[in-house]
Amino acid sequence: MTKEFEIIKSTGIRAPFSLEKLQESLRRSGADKRLIDHIVKQVSDELYDGITTREIYNRAFALLKKDTSVYASKYKLKKAIYELGPTGFPFEKFIAAILIYSGHSASTNVVVEGSCVDHEIDVIANKGARKLLIECKFHSDKGKKCNVKVPLYINSRLRDIAGHPKHKNFDIGNGWVVTNTRFTRDAIKYGKCAGLYLLSWDFPEKHSLRERIDRLGLYPITVSTILSNREKQFLLSRNIVLCRQLLKDSFFLDHLGVSEARKKRILKEVETLCAT
Repeated sequence: MTKEFEIIKSTGIRAPFSLEKLQESLRRSGADKRLIDHIVKQVSDELYDGITTREIYNRAFALLKKDTSVYASKYKLKKAIYELGPTGFPFEKFIAAILIYSGHSASTNVVVEGSCVDHEIDVIANKGARKLLIECKFHSDKGKKCNVKVPLYINSRLRDIAGHPKHKNFDIGNGWVVTNTRFTRDAIKYGKCAGLYLLSWDFPEKHSLRERIDRLGLYPITVSTILSNREKQFLLSRNIVLCRQLLKDSFFLDHLGVSEARKKRILKEVETLCAT
């Protein structure tokens, strides 16, 4: 019966409600079958035609948080990535941090000489002899996708860099385009043709941004359900973008005047997330 309801997505488009998608998103949070079945029943009982995906998310999130806060933190991963805005600079630092914890050295906002002009590259990562030049496209609008103009523009910049004698060994295949939303079909098609590596919330399959984060346990600090928005912004301003970094530099919580009892709760939450 629930499948007869239509929901309104963040893009404003109406679509049939998918019980399977809700179950899958709950499974990714780490919730067991008992909890998933309980939440699905609760949400299903409250469905109505025209309900928004945001309302469904908020209800499922509240039920997860009531049961196990860590499940709620993982469930809000997509929203937490949006909270790295609005400037996009924390998102660039987040991508750099993921690469660092994957064995690379990485720097952000580096000026690189091109054949015609200089270019500021969002992230440059090195691992052995391999150098990656990465451009990050952060969108605050959940419905906005990266269209073909984005890889077209970035490819032209990378080719200008490759044309400089200093970078004659640079391989365009080491150029990345990363976004927190999604790519259009034409953007993916062009990226593959041009030899660019595209990374988005759900692309490429099995190696998407979401799957990398879950697999490596590299969650942004914004997933915390205990930290306030003010506290998160303070930590981001101190370049603490990963939960793992807060475990290492927990003294920043003292700067925030966090009580010992609450500090233990926060660190327990992020420690559990990192362990998963």
